[in-house]
Amino acid sequence: MTGPTGPRYVYALCRPFTAALQAQLTGVAGVPPGLLRHHGLVAVVSTVPESDFAEAPLRDRLTDREWLAVTARAHQGVVDALTTVTTPLPLPPATVFRDDSAVRTMMEAHEAAIRDALDRLAGRVEWGVTLYADASVEDPAAAREFARGLHERLSRHAEDSRLRSPAGAAPAGVQGRNLLDAAYLVARADCESFVETVDRTKDEAPDVHVELSGPWAAYSFTGDVVRT
Repeated sequence: MTGPTGPRYVYALCRPFTAALQAQLTGVAGVPPGLLRHHGLVAVVSTVPESDFAEAPLRDRLTDREWLAVTARAHQGVVDALTTVTTPLPLPPATVFRDDSAVRTMMEAHEAAIRDALDRLAGRVEWGVTLYADASVEDPAAAREFARGLHERLSRHAEDSRLRSPAGAAPAGVQGRNLLDAAYLVARADCESFVETVDRTKDEAPDVHVELSGPWAAYSFTGDVVRT
């Protein structure tokens, strides 16, 4: 990638791909993403303004919740677009390097780990599942057992899973407790059976609510591959 000078915002790393990204796709700061190729890998980047993304102003911006939310949405939009054409290794929002050379240096420093992660994630996506029990449920222990059983069933359709501490608020219209918050790494070929399993459970226990999200790039399964 060549072009304007300025900090490089990095969305994700991937292997070379031939399909075109959406023609009108824009990323952080309204800047279209570009591809920076190095050693058979690709960094998906935008050149962003120093006024927001140089080291000092970025440090201040990271305390601005509204700015962070806008940036995260733009970041996710690019990663979602990538997920339709390849398997990306997504980086956390607000991952910024000084210039192309610094991005290449990062890619070289972590090349083995990046390649291993891309091999492990190839052809796979992440699904999120949360389960809430109504506040009126008469037997909380049964609801907890249902949550454990659901996780076991979903894990059989997944290659890996991550359990998070159930602490989120219930969705609108639901008064209850979060009993399951999990991410699942699922091969694309198994996504249909995974989703069908979730759908079947929605009728098994009227006092619980199961929420499915995805498919996403596999944020929960990237590990600490790249450190800025």
